[in-house]
Amino acid sequence: MATPAAAGAPGAPAPPRSRKSVTGTRRTVAALFLLPALVLLGALVVYPIGYSVVRSFYDQSGDGFAGVDNYKALFTDEGIRTALKNNVIWVVFAPTIATALGLIFAVLTERVRWGTAFKLVVFMPMAISMLAAGIIFRLVYDQDPDKGVANAVWVGVHDTFAESSAFPKAHPGRDSPLRPQDGGFITKAPVHTGVPVALPLVGVAPDQMPGSAEKAVKARPEQGEVTGTAWQDFTRGKGVGTLGAPDPSEPGYAGMKIEAVKDGKVVASTKAADDGTFTLPAEADGARLRLPASNFKEAYNGLDWLGPSLVTPAIIGSYIWMWAGFAMVLIAAGLAGIPRELLEAARVDGANEWQVFRRVTVPLLAPVLAVVAVTLMINVLKVFDLVFIIAPGSSQDDANVLALELYRKGFSEDQPGIASAIAVFLLLLVIPVMWFNVRRLRREVRR
Repeated sequence: MATPAAAGAPGAPAPPRSRKSVTGTRRTVAALFLLPALVLLGALVVYPIGYSVVRSFYDQSGDGFAGVDNYKALFTDEGIRTALKNNVIWVVFAPTIATALGLIFAVLTERVRWGTAFKLVVFMPMAISMLAAGIIFRLVYDQDPDKGVANAVWVGVHDTFAESSAFPKAHPGRDSPLRPQDGGFITKAPVHTGVPVALPLVGVAPDQMPGSAEKAVKARPEQGEVTGTAWQDFTRGKGVGTLGAPDPSEPGYAGMKIEAVKDGKVVASTKAADDGTFTLPAEADGARLRLPASNFKEAYNGLDWLGPSLVTPAIIGSYIWMWAGFAMVLIAAGLAGIPRELLEAARVDGANEWQVFRRVTVPLLAPVLAVVAVTLMINVLKVFDLVFIIAPGSSQDDANVLALELYRKGFSEDQPGIASAIAVFLLLLVIPVMWFNVRRLRREVRR
């Protein structure tokens, strides 16, 4: 049996000493360090949440108890119902598309030299605030193709396949030989060979005339042919020029389509030359000349991106532009952690690149994809800035979301009780998604 002397013999371990801080126990020190953070958390998070919950049960003045009336309004108020519907659209499409694009970008740029530069460009919108992005896309979606990039591209593609008219506002003047018909114009009397026909029109601004247009000239009579001139019968200056006859300063309607119609059938057609003159064969004798509606079709002006039907998809597009880079960076980090042996083994077994992507890469990236998608869902439920800035006043009701409706009820319409109910409802929507995300992250840590 060991004696006390033996316990203090050289080489024996010394008894443990109680480690005590000069300021007290470790718990006290920890509490002191945490106290500022806890105070801020309580003041900025806990108290506002508690106050919002309590305020949601009171009326507009805050003096009368309203019960659950404010929560009933969430499902009866037309504006809130529209916001709920749009939030569902946002939650379904925005995170899904942003995550899918991030996955595609991450996979395609993994083995290319310029992959880092591409990722930098795609991620760069994350450095822009929502306010700045909203202003940018408000301009991108401008209806005027000369200002809005989206419509400039759309109109360019459209006009490549469907040529627009150069004379959308042209119409006959007074004492004109033309009368309206089916969106175009037709001569009041039949025409005959050897007798030049005058087709005067007005209404086209000088800067809108075709670039190839030349000074109009009077057509010469030709035996066995119907000739004529289509031109802008207007000369600047009061009392200047002769009505019904081409003047030296009046341009011809270059490219104007003219049809000869007999008994409702087109027997001949042609286009005016740069000076407005045209010639039709003998078949046009006794026919009426028609300027079809295609000559006067309004120029295609693109899509109304910020109109009631397209405003929500358009704003979702701007959100994806901002957050696809975020999804790409996180997925690329997960992709870098995938063992290359598994991918090479699949290729050795005969799998093509699509099969490797679908059956190996995506399943291995499933945890990362889930975290990205859930994070974006939480972010989408709170979206406010983009909708408030991009949607014009005429279609803001159609683009409404819960966060924007909360702002409108609380400040524009002075209904703090309903605004608080919306805030509590948003919190209840976010909590399950956050709980799922935290649970998944803890599961990953345990692995």
